[in-house]
Amino acid sequence: MVGKSNGHQENEGESDMEPHVGLEFNTAEEAQEFYSMYATQAGFKTRIGQLYRSRVDGSVISRRFVCAKEGFQTPLRTGCPAFIRVQKVDSGKWVVANIKKEHNHEIEASEEICPSRIPRKCFPSPTSSIGGASRTGIRSHEDDSPSAVVVDTKRLKKEEMNAINGPSGEPSTGLEFNSANDAYKFYYAYATNTGFRIRIGQLFRSKHDGSITSRRFVCSKEGRQHPSRVGCGAYMRIQRHEAGGWVVDRLQMEHNHALGIPLDPNRTVDVAPKGCREEGSSVMENLDLVETDGGLSLVKRDRESRIDNDWYGVLLEYFQSQQAEETGFFYAVEMRAGKGMNLFWADARSRFSCAQFGDAIVFDTTYRRDSHSVPFASFVGINHHRQPVLLGCALIADESEESFTWIFQAWVRAMSGCRPVSIIADQDRAIQHSIAQVFPGTHHRFSAWKIVAKEQENLGALLSMDAEFKYQYEACIFQSQTASEFDFAWNMLMDKYNLSDNAWLKEMYQMRKSWVPLHIKGTFFAGSPVDGSLKSYFSTFFTAQSPINEFIVQYEKALEKRYEEERKEDYNSFNVQAVLHTKDPIEDQCRRLYTITMFKVFQKELLDCYNYVGTKINVEGSISRYLVQNCGNGDERNTVAFNASNLNISCSCKMFEFEGVLCRHTLKIFQIMNIRELPSRYILHRWTTNAKYGIMRDSDSLGGSHNFKALMLWSLREEACNYIEAGTASFERYKLAFEIMQEGRRNFCWQN
Repeated sequence: MVGKSNGHQENEGESDMEPHVGLEFNTAEEAQEFYSMYATQAGFKTRIGQLYRSRVDGSVISRRFVCAKEGFQTPLRTGCPAFIRVQKVDSGKWVVANIKKEHNHEIEASEEICPSRIPRKCFPSPTSSIGGASRTGIRSHEDDSPSAVVVDTKRLKKEEMNAINGPSGEPSTGLEFNSANDAYKFYYAYATNTGFRIRIGQLFRSKHDGSITSRRFVCSKEGRQHPSRVGCGAYMRIQRHEAGGWVVDRLQMEHNHALGIPLDPNRTVDVAPKGCREEGSSVMENLDLVETDGGLSLVKRDRESRIDNDWYGVLLEYFQSQQAEETGFFYAVEMRAGKGMNLFWADARSRFSCAQFGDAIVFDTTYRRDSHSVPFASFVGINHHRQPVLLGCALIADESEESFTWIFQAWVRAMSGCRPVSIIADQDRAIQHSIAQVFPGTHHRFSAWKIVAKEQENLGALLSMDAEFKYQYEACIFQSQTASEFDFAWNMLMDKYNLSDNAWLKEMYQMRKSWVPLHIKGTFFAGSPVDGSLKSYFSTFFTAQSPINEFIVQYEKALEKRYEEERKEDYNSFNVQAVLHTKDPIEDQCRRLYTITMFKVFQKELLDCYNYVGTKINVEGSISRYLVQNCGNGDERNTVAFNASNLNISCSCKMFEFEGVLCRHTLKIFQIMNIRELPSRYILHRWTTNAKYGIMRDSDSLGGSHNFKALMLWSLREEACNYIEAGTASFERYKLAFEIMQEGRRNFCWQN
């Protein structure tokens, strides 16, 4: 026998080939082989289902093996719920943790087999022709999306529950209801009598007339947006008939958590006021459909804040004390029906920093990833040392479009109307809509961590089990040089692995300009890594359950630590001289202007350009085009266009557009053309040692008169604050500072 019982007495008459909870295996492969043998004997076929990884080290800790008819990706599948799930225990063994034996289709005649004669096999390849895409282990989009907030409940008497015009008992595929409301009441009654709670999940609409075509009702522990949720997969989905009724078309009965005590059937139970009626009445009147955390959700229109009431009083007191100390401190509170909602604040330093570093920002909402109880978000830029710089903070009352729009508008007001060139933020529909509304023209790039998380949910099994697919998938995304190359590689993957109907991949292709490197490298992101590895500003200072009294202390500690890191780099840039490695006057020019960090970035490109050759391929008027190739790698090719009349230069690699530093390919052409000094437009002021002190060469490098005026305003204000702080150190210093200020004012009067 492949497996053995793990402390469970086998039921009488249960054969060695019968799976049961507690059955133990040495490896997951043995469990898969055992289930395949059992399936052959029982008369059905199996597939490899999804896997789960440890959040600590990424190792596989759980696997599912399912009936071949699980899911609905092909017409041959019926959504069969039969499966076994094995889990890795501390001893290293794999134990059957969950099992579902019932199928929703006819079973073929069983085959007599001899287990001892079946050869040991590894996991089947996802590219196997058997079952097509079914071996990918990809879950459908609707099965994995986060679901709605808990709907408020009222009391409903037992008589009203019994009056439901529909079936009773356990849910099953094919059950019919007259209305979605009846289906909701039925599933609620079943959940109450079984020992769990439910929430209204997502809905789907017709592309033709916008009417609702299906609804999902999920276990209240579905998703992981809150510490109490454990990602439970139990749900019931109903589909609308052409005749107007509703039928259960998908169902998952198993929970991944312990169930509560069922209520006494004679007691009254809590359900929504009138269940889940058709659109335009009762519960649905108080709910809005939005996309949160990458999926569709129902959010209350009356918008209840997730921020504990204690936080408002403490933070408002803190804001007022800060405003008394520095006139540049800004804060705003959204009030709704006399209650506090969203909060936003930014100190004078953040507002000053935005004038130089507000061109490329990150809207950091990692509290969602780490299940923080405090919905704290921050606006972060990248300073002239490539360090994170704070540009504002917010507490988010609810994850609705209205909340995000209010927060973005508050940020714009605090930053004197500044609107960034680019912003990195989550891809939720609510955030996308808010950015488009408040920052029109700003390039929204999706947060990499969210894309990676969704990849694991939708492609995890295929990526981990098929090295060829992983290579081709990553090559398509990261190595495509043109839009046509990407489209060709993407379509080839979809066809080869039968993924054309995968809802998540369809959606990601439509939004490719917000996450594929090819489409984002032409926009300035201050060199923020495509893989999203930019360090969070408050990374190690807040815990998931930070109380209000610790929050302010840790917040100020984070500010001081970041300011100290910036002061250290400022000191080095002004007092430490980097070593030159060539006699090229361009290298010396950039050493005098760039910060040490940015000079090292430029210097690497300059040194690497010596390994390249440039060949002129055509000339059109004053513009010459060159093919620049690596001497040791013929596959790396880039095209550089050079205008001899004005020294304009551009490269197909788009490094300057993305990062603001000239690439090795353009530097090679400057060498060929014997250009001994870079035009000032190719040394961005934001990367220089004088970036934060207002010592500017020209206004053209700042992108317009509005930004120029804002920079002058905040530069003078920051310098004045430093002057006042130094002048109040002693009475003697105060007198000297006052005299200098008076002399300066007289000089201004003489110039007028």
